[in-house]
Amino acid sequence: MSADSSAPLALKGQLRTTLAEIASTFPRVAFANSLGAEDMVLTHALAEASLSLRHFMLDTGRLPDETLRLADEVQRRYGIVVDRVRPDAAAVADYVGRHGRDAFYDSVELRQACCRIRKVQPLARALSGHDAWITGQRRAQSVTRADIALREHDAAHGIAKFNPLVHWSEQDVWDYLRANRVPWNALHDCGYPSIGCEPCTRAVRPGEDARAGRWWWESAASRECGLHVPPARRTGDAHEH
Repeated sequence: MSADSSAPLALKGQLRTTLAEIASTFPRVAFANSLGAEDMVLTHALAEASLSLRHFMLDTGRLPDETLRLADEVQRRYGIVVDRVRPDAAAVADYVGRHGRDAFYDSVELRQACCRIRKVQPLARALSGHDAWITGQRRAQSVTRADIALREHDAAHGIAKFNPLVHWSEQDVWDYLRANRVPWNALHDCGYPSIGCEPCTRAVRPGEDARAGRWWWESAASRECGLHVPPARRTGDAHEH
């Protein structure tokens, strides 16, 4: 797909309509911004549509410098303040004291415990008081996301969850970024299609899926941090385009 075809324009219009519908239906919606390629599409679309809602990022304390610099760039370019939600310092210190700073390499359980402290628990705090949240998840990203819907019920937090890019391909994402001159994380240019904490992310090899570089020492079926759990009840794809 070329950047000057009509397809990116159609996707852009659909995305803008979807985001406007979400914002009008859920006045207390928040956008969980990881500052990855997909979330930069959403950042630009929200800014262009002048949709004022809360943007936040989970600043785990182990993010790459490139990610933190992009957060500053978002504020300069779009005038958007990305709230930095950090983990509980005492919980981090307890984990490190008992297991070691990089114990997540030792077992899936210890990795999930680290993600729970640095991501899952901060997310719960970040979503408190909101009635919906928006993510940049796509079905094509990995086997763990193959069945996600545009709208889901987030049973863990008791609110609606939206994945506006659910049907987008990686090519769609990059066509949008380039056509609209949207800034992106510099690590994407170094073979990192999916970027998380620095010690848990590597560049992918040819033929690997987009999230193969996340927790690469584990089996593909376990490579989620717990932020996105399978919904207990789908509300369907009634608003999909």
